[in-house]
Amino acid sequence: MAFYLILLILLLLVLILLGSGLYVVKQQTVVIIERFGKYQRTSSAGIQFKIPFGIDHIAARIQLRMLQSELVVETKTNDNVFVTLNIATQYRVNESNVTDAYYKLMRPESQIKSYIEDALRSSVPKLTLDELFEKKDEIALEVQHQVAEEMSTYGYIIVKTLITKVEPDAEVKQSMNEINAAQRKRVAAQELANADKIKVVTAAEAEAEKDRLHGVGIAEQRKAIVDGLSESIQELKEANVSLSEEQIMSILLTNQYLDTLNTFADKGNQTIFLPNSPQGAEDIRTQLLSALKAM
Repeated sequence: MAFYLILLILLLLVLILLGSGLYVVKQQTVVIIERFGKYQRTSSAGIQFKIPFGIDHIAARIQLRMLQSELVVETKTNDNVFVTLNIATQYRVNESNVTDAYYKLMRPESQIKSYIEDALRSSVPKLTLDELFEKKDEIALEVQHQVAEEMSTYGYIIVKTLITKVEPDAEVKQSMNEINAAQRKRVAAQELANADKIKVVTAAEAEAEKDRLHGVGIAEQRKAIVDGLSESIQELKEANVSLSEEQIMSILLTNQYLDTLNTFADKGNQTIFLPNSPQGAEDIRTQLLSALKAM
């Protein structure tokens, strides 16, 4: 009976020993084990064992996953404009340097923020506001390199630093919007003026082309009349008509004159002023002949 009692006590002691000595480390996590206050080892993921009864104890559980820190920095540009920068920094613990990450820094996130603020306040004042907007990615990369170099000695890796927002002073922002609106209005006015100019030039060119074509039409019409008269004179000559050229021309011009009157009547003209004397037709014929001889 005593034997079984001793065995039960030993079993309880083993269970207590195991219960206080076993511990579990999650994936992407490491555990710092100290013995009597001194660093002993770093435990990785899985079931681990430490000496119980306060000899070994878990000093810290450190995440190896990527972390993100966000901060807001206010600074001034080279052209004396105050701006607010929103910064996002992604970092993680260096797996090969976990002890430095735990023992050298008390508050790593605050330390990273301090380095970023210092780097930004030394870089941004060298640029104007416009240059800051244009080169914010370059500035973020420069800040990342500076902070990464500093934090590497403490066991931290700076993966990425982003400037997510650049916000100028409210009055400056309003002035920039007004300047932008004025520029757009000026461009719109220029475009409208160019459009009006194109319309005017096009209309003038169309009118000039219309006048040219009208002149060409009149010239061709006159040429056709002259050609027709010439052909008629030639036909009368070939027919051995005993008339002089002047008499033939007089007859043809009179016919042309009468045809013109018919054309006026066909187009709806109800009134036409003609000489009212008996010599009217003769005067018109004489004037036409004189004009032809003068050509």
